[in-house]
Amino acid sequence: MQFKSKYILIVSALFISVSISAQNKKQEGLEARRAQIQKDIVYINALLSNTKKTENNLLIDVKDLNDKIGKREELITVISRESAELGNEIYLNQLEINKNERNLEALKKDYAQMIYKSYKSKSQNSRIMFLLSSENFYQGYKRFQYMKQYSSFRKNQGEEIQQKIFEIQELTDTLVSKKKQKQELLTIKQQEQTVIQKEKKEQEGLLGQVKNKENKYKRQIQQFQKEERKIEAQIDRIIREAIAASNKNTSNTTSATFTLTAEAKELATKFTANKGQLPWPVEKGYVSTYYGKQPHPIVKTATIQSNGVRITTDNGSKARAVFEGTVLSVQVLGGNLKAILIQHGDYITVYKNLESVFVNTGDKVKTKEEIGTIYTDKITGKTILGFVLSRNVTTEDPASWIYKM
Repeated sequence: MQFKSKYILIVSALFISVSISAQNKKQEGLEARRAQIQKDIVYINALLSNTKKTENNLLIDVKDLNDKIGKREELITVISRESAELGNEIYLNQLEINKNERNLEALKKDYAQMIYKSYKSKSQNSRIMFLLSSENFYQGYKRFQYMKQYSSFRKNQGEEIQQKIFEIQELTDTLVSKKKQKQELLTIKQQEQTVIQKEKKEQEGLLGQVKNKENKYKRQIQQFQKEERKIEAQIDRIIREAIAASNKNTSNTTSATFTLTAEAKELATKFTANKGQLPWPVEKGYVSTYYGKQPHPIVKTATIQSNGVRITTDNGSKARAVFEGTVLSVQVLGGNLKAILIQHGDYITVYKNLESVFVNTGDKVKTKEEIGTIYTDKITGKTILGFVLSRNVTTEDPASWIYKM
C-alpha cells in the first residue's frame, strides 16, 4: 500500500509538471500573438490617419473601420484565450503548491519523530556506550556505520525541508504574478471592448450613408471587378505563353504545365519546402482583401472575386520578391501601372499596382530583393500591393504560403 501511494504521488507530480510546461508554451504563443496584433492595430491606425476623407472614399472609410474592428475583435479573442490559459496555469500552480505543502508537512513530521527518537536514544545510552557494548569488532563497525548514516539522513531531511519551503515560496510568487497578469489582461480587454463600441457606432452611421447610395457603390465595385478580370486575363495569357514556350521542343505542346529543366525542378522543390514560411512581399503591411470569392465587406449585395490578396502598406513602400527566381515578364497595366511576374520553377508570383520597377525580363532576383515601388492613389491616399501566387495557371491562396499572413 505504501508503494502504491508513493507511485500515485510520483505520477501526479509528473502530470502536474508536464501540464504546467504545456500551459507555459501555449501562454508564450498567445502572448506573442497578442503583441503582434497590438502592433498591427497601431500600424493600421497610423496608415488610416493619412487617408483623405471625402464622399468618394465612403466605401474605403467603412472598409478601414471594418479592418480596425476586425483586428480589435481578434485581439479580444486572443486575450480571452490567454486569460483562460492563465486561469489553467494558476489552477495547476495551486495544485503544485498544495502538493508541496502536504509533502512538507510529512517531511516535518518524519523529521520531528527522528529528532525525538534521537533524543530518547541519547538519554538512555551515550554513543560511546552504544559502541562499547558491541559484542565484537564487526558489530561495533556496523553500529558506527549506522550512526553515520543516521546523522547523514537527518541532515538530508533538514535540507529537503528547506528545499520544499523554497519551492513553495517560488510557486507562490509565480501564482501572485500570474493573477496580476490575468487582471491586467482583463483590463486591456475591457478597454478594447469600449473602443469597439465607439467604432461600431461610427460604423453604423457610415453604413447608413452607404445604404442610401447602395446602387451607386455596387456599380463602382462591379467596374473595379471588371478591370481586375482584364488584368487577370492578361497575366494568365503571359503565363500560358511561357508554358507553351517551355513545351515547344517536347511532345506536350498542349500541356498547361511547365516543362522544367533539372535546375528549375530543384528551385520548385525548394519553393514548395518553404510553404508557410515565405516572407511578405512588403516589409510592413496588412491584408485588406483576402483570396477567393466573397461578399463585399460593405455592400453585401455585391460579390468580389480575388485571385490573390491586396496588402495595404506605407506610402513609398517597395515590393519584394518572396523567393529567388527569374523575372518572367514586366507588364504595363491600365493607368500606366505595372506588374512583375517572377518564375520559381513551375510557381509564379505576381506583384501588381507598381508605379515603377527596378528589374527587367530575364533578371535573376533573390529572396526579399526590392523589385519596384508600390503606387499610392492620389485620391484615397492608399498604397496597396496586389499579390498573386499560382502553380502553372492555377492560383493558390497566398495565406497558405506567406508566414503568418
